[in-house]
Order: sequence, then C-alpha cells, then structure tokens
Amino acid sequence: MTSELLGQALLDQALVEEATKKSGLIWVRGAGAPAARALWHVWHEGAVCLVGDGPGEQPLPGLADGGLAEVTVRSKDKGGRLVSWPATVSELAPGSPEWEAAVAELKGKRLNAPDGEQMPDRWARECRVLRLVPAGSSAPLPSHSLAERPLPTPATTRRPIPPGLPKLLAKRRKK
Repeated sequence: MTSELLGQALLDQALVEEATKKSGLIWVRGAGAPAARALWHVWHEGAVCLVGDGPGEQPLPGLADGGLAEVTVRSKDKGGRLVSWPATVSELAPGSPEWEAAVAELKGKRLNAPDGEQMPDRWARECRVLRLVPAGSSAPLPSHSLAERPLPTPATTRRPIPPGLPKLLAKRRKK
C-alpha cells in the first residue's frame, strides 16, 4: 500500500470515528431491510454499539450476527449526510466482557428508560446488543438526493379542518 493510499485510509477512519462519535443518531440499513432506520448508538472501542429488538427498545431489522450493514452518519448541526460506511455486524453474548463494556456505555446514553438500574438485566434477557465494526473505506457521497417516500403507517393525523375553526381563530386574533 502506498503512503498516499494509507494516508487516505487513515483520514477515512478518522472521519468515520469522529462523525459517528458526535452524532447522536445514525441511519443503518441491514441486509435485506427495505430502508435505512434511524438508531441511537454509542461509539465504543472502534465500533458502533446498539441495543434493541426488545420491548420498549428500538427495532433492529436486517441486522444479524455475521451480516453486513451500511451506516450513514449525519452532521449534528446541519443534519446533512457526512459519511456512509460499510460495517460488519456482531452480536455480543450477554455477560461477556465485551457485552458488559458496551452495556456500560449504552446505559449512560439511554434516555427515559422505564426500569433505571435494572435496565442491563432486562437487556440481557430480552434484547440484543450489537457491534457494528467499520469494514472498508467510506462510500463516496451521491451526486443526487436519496430522499424516499415515508414508509406507510396507520399513525396519520391529516384530516380536514373543522368548519368552525377559522372563525374561532379569527376571534382570538382580534383580542
């Protein structure tokens, strides 16, 4: 490997690590998943750590032990895409030293947990803790928008406005 290629690889690695550490949310598309999913995470020992697939936790579709995933990291301040990178997925065994270290980091970042200090025990029983390790160089940014239609959901609130609402709002503005 030439020094120029080695230098580019180190820059890619640094970009992936710094961008992922600073972003509280990443987009992950697992093998066979229809679309990328926004997931909260922590960066720990050179990899992304995730917890999910349990009651009250984020779903992790298409992420299987030994599989591949594509991770896209957004800018924390502007929200635009900074870098996309391939990752290998490994599931950590509950109680293993790697699992304990990852859970200690994840526990500190988990917001609004219903069970507080018992959360690691619940994760060991009912959830999966995954590690996404960068595998290869970052992908070039696309030249066009990759915007997609939102996935269908029954949770819609679009309805016609009630007929009396404009009059009610007009009265409030006059006061």
